[in-house]
Amino acid sequence: MILKTIEAGVLNVAYYEYGSADGSPVIMCHGFPYDVHAYTSSSTILAANGMKVIVPFLRGYGDTRFLSTETPRSGEQAALAYDLISLMDALKIERALLAGYDWGGRAACIVSALWSERVTALVTGNSYNIQNISKAMEPAAPAVEASLWYQYFFHSERGRRGLEENRAGFAYQLWKMWSPTWDFDAARFDRTAKAFDNPDFVEVVIHSYRHRYGLVPGDPAMAHIENQLAAQPPIKVPTISIDGAVDGVNGGTAHHAKKFTGPHQHRVFENAGHNLPQESPDGWTTAIMDASRMA
Repeated sequence: MILKTIEAGVLNVAYYEYGSADGSPVIMCHGFPYDVHAYTSSSTILAANGMKVIVPFLRGYGDTRFLSTETPRSGEQAALAYDLISLMDALKIERALLAGYDWGGRAACIVSALWSERVTALVTGNSYNIQNISKAMEPAAPAVEASLWYQYFFHSERGRRGLEENRAGFAYQLWKMWSPTWDFDAARFDRTAKAFDNPDFVEVVIHSYRHRYGLVPGDPAMAHIENQLAAQPPIKVPTISIDGAVDGVNGGTAHHAKKFTGPHQHRVFENAGHNLPQESPDGWTTAIMDASRMA
């Protein structure tokens, strides 16, 4: 495991690299509020099986930094996908297996949908992660709305201040609620919480949860990507989608199957919540290996 940095798009991206340089490339992206340590176990196993694994800190996390003070600190879905394809370009990776969950799964899904020629296969937590912003104001069932309390909290100035003043505290609360059976210790949480000290963390997070509801404009430079996503494009690359059986924020996504028009399998990790690769590294690693054989 080696921590490296590279200029890619609008960022200087910090990322961990595992395995040999000539291994089959796999890029795995973390979600909110997590970081690259979600993939430590699975990356080590994959590297031992001959794969070259790249695990970047997303914009606003860890040592990843914006190159310019003028760049909007956008957390919109198009920006996450732009960062991922820019990283592939910077690393000269023509094609890769992409994997992720939450924000990272969204980036992986978008690249798989819009740049399918660059993707050998996809592993995605919570299935089709591309936001349908035009329908964001349609209410869901009460239980679903209750699970999204943090998103509504971030819509307010009170929420922005709360996150700014207690980044780790809110993240810890979400970890406990979203992964009710995961017995993580303080050391594991603290290792990840350091990633939230990034100077752009709060701004990127707040923009993400406001933009997805149409409450704030996006980065004009990303409009061409958002326009394509409005059509909710299908994903045709070979895909394994995964849910956690006790996910405290997502009730299951098997019904997303129609969005995958290529080879597709859906799996459920028993006794796992939202942080799929860290709670069930063996299951996640198996999914990556199986997806690579579907390519």
